[in-house]
Amino acid sequence: MLFFTQCFGAVLDLIHLRFQHYKAKRVFSAAGQLVCVVNPTHSLKYAPTRCAAAQASTEQGILPPCHHHEAVHDPQLVPCTCPLFSCPWEGHLEVVVSHLRQTHRINILQGAEIVFLATDMHLPAPTDWIIMHSCLGHQFLLVLRKQEKYEGHPQFFATMMLIGTPTQADNFTYRLELNRNQRRLKWEATPRSILECVDSVISDGDCLVLNTSLAQLFSDNGSLAIGIAITTSKVHSSEAEM
Repeated sequence: MLFFTQCFGAVLDLIHLRFQHYKAKRVFSAAGQLVCVVNPTHSLKYAPTRCAAAQASTEQGILPPCHHHEAVHDPQLVPCTCPLFSCPWEGHLEVVVSHLRQTHRINILQGAEIVFLATDMHLPAPTDWIIMHSCLGHQFLLVLRKQEKYEGHPQFFATMMLIGTPTQADNFTYRLELNRNQRRLKWEATPRSILECVDSVISDGDCLVLNTSLAQLFSDNGSLAIGIAITTSKVHSSEAEM
């Protein structure tokens, strides 16, 4: 009976996932967009990344402790930027994608325009929905976070980070779009570099910000569909033509 119960539960989860994917495809198939169903990553204990901890120490006027071995630390090493994980990994920018895929099992989707379907929006904060988007020869990290910026008032923050340098990020423009029940909401901006830290982008509010009531307005049975499009920036395109 226990084996049957576990198998039956797995089958129900699979049916639910298929149903969510079918609904999203039905809505967005006319636009020819790929749909990716993203399950939440939930942590009861939010462990800030090292870049966030360093930023908090700097704002408080506290310098991080100095150790002798830090003098020979390779400045080109990038800490793990996966939200909600206190991951000690460090590596060069070129291997960040493989680390996120192999260690944190983050999916990657290819295409000029995709649909990011986040499930279980009702889960308590902090919760993250994460996916990598491969487009125009580069990889981007989309992070949707549910977080209480003020106690008792959770908000949703969505941002796109380029897995590259800030100079490379300036060459692109990303657009996030919510579209449901004859309502449309768009956010368009230049992606930030993964070197700048996801936590700082969210704390600065330089991203798409939704309060709970607005997120519910665009959600469907606890799932939120976000259309994503990435293009080269106009400045970059005009310079290429010259």
